[in-house]
Amino acid sequence: MAASSTRIFHSSNRHLPQFLLLLRTPPLHLHFRKSQPLHTQFHFPSLSLHPHNSYKPQFIHRPYFNSSPIFKTPHFSISAKHLTHLFFGLNENAFSWNFASRRSIDDRNDSIVVDDKGPEVAVVLLGWLGAKPKHLRRYVEFYNQKGIHVLTFVVSVMDAMSFDLGKKVEKRVERLTREIVSWLSNEDGRERLLIFHTFSNTGWLAYGAILDNLKDRQDLLERIKGCVVDSGGDPNIDPKVWAAGYTTAILKKSSSATYPSIEASQGTQLASGINRSKIEEKEPFLIESFLLFALEKLFSYLLNLPNINQRLTKIISGLLTNQPACPQLYLYSSGDKVIPFEAVESFIEEQRRTGKQVFSFNFGSSPHVDHFRTFPDVYASQLHRFLKECLVVVGKL
Repeated sequence: MAASSTRIFHSSNRHLPQFLLLLRTPPLHLHFRKSQPLHTQFHFPSLSLHPHNSYKPQFIHRPYFNSSPIFKTPHFSISAKHLTHLFFGLNENAFSWNFASRRSIDDRNDSIVVDDKGPEVAVVLLGWLGAKPKHLRRYVEFYNQKGIHVLTFVVSVMDAMSFDLGKKVEKRVERLTREIVSWLSNEDGRERLLIFHTFSNTGWLAYGAILDNLKDRQDLLERIKGCVVDSGGDPNIDPKVWAAGYTTAILKKSSSATYPSIEASQGTQLASGINRSKIEEKEPFLIESFLLFALEKLFSYLLNLPNINQRLTKIISGLLTNQPACPQLYLYSSGDKVIPFEAVESFIEEQRRTGKQVFSFNFGSSPHVDHFRTFPDVYASQLHRFLKECLVVVGKL
């Protein structure tokens, strides 16, 4: 990984945007009134950027901690607990194993079952920004039911603020890489194979970083038999895309990006699977618009810092030219308000020009990283066909 990193919270960075500095302020004191919960008062203490200060969130009137909103409008509400988990960590492991067993295999689902003497297969699920392990359960169950082990990896929003700015996420990716190497190396007489399943550009870039870590282990790179890219694959270092991704991760279901697109649903055969009366175009509200504006300004600055730009360019260049010689599947939608579908389709064509075997499917109207929930049958069918394509070459099927 990169030898040195730029620390955005260091006291010498005096010219950073004020929005970023607010993330390092002393605790935000919140005063809630029981009778008037909408009249929340904010008190921002003076800024202090001493690098050794360690701040912890403190909230006044703890009995109302879980229910009293910090922000509340007719379309949006975010609690103090939500912000605390978002910015100060979730105390969850960076990665975890979910091993398949014979009891988990669903024969009714045309399972892909490994016999006792055949190769073992594991899927590495690289979650989207802000994803939790519980958000990946649907995918874990899908693979486990086919006799495939799953290794999950998630990144919180606060951790991602250090991606190529600090060492936190880089070190977690390095630990994940070591775990992958350890699993692949312990064969016990059986060959072990990998398939990657990435979500959004966060998971996709993590995949690129893993490939970079393994660049001197051609023997292990040959064990990678496929890669699924869900709602990712934009090779452009675009502040607008980064701002949209972070805003969606912060606001979660309150973000307009989590709602299906009416325009994208027009003319797609998949739209018939959705009750059109339930498709509602949701426009960004005030807080979302502010976050988009502020984060775009922030990333316009950060993504042009030499150390950050060079690191991202190196990872993306590797994804463009040095991916393993295995099939790739891109699952995306024209209605994705975070990752431009034109950028994904352009990357797909680039991969095909290099001779890679590339499959793709445009879901039309489904929101960012929501294709499986919106179109479960179609999504599962695409994955199943792709697994057959990946594993038939090793005599698995």
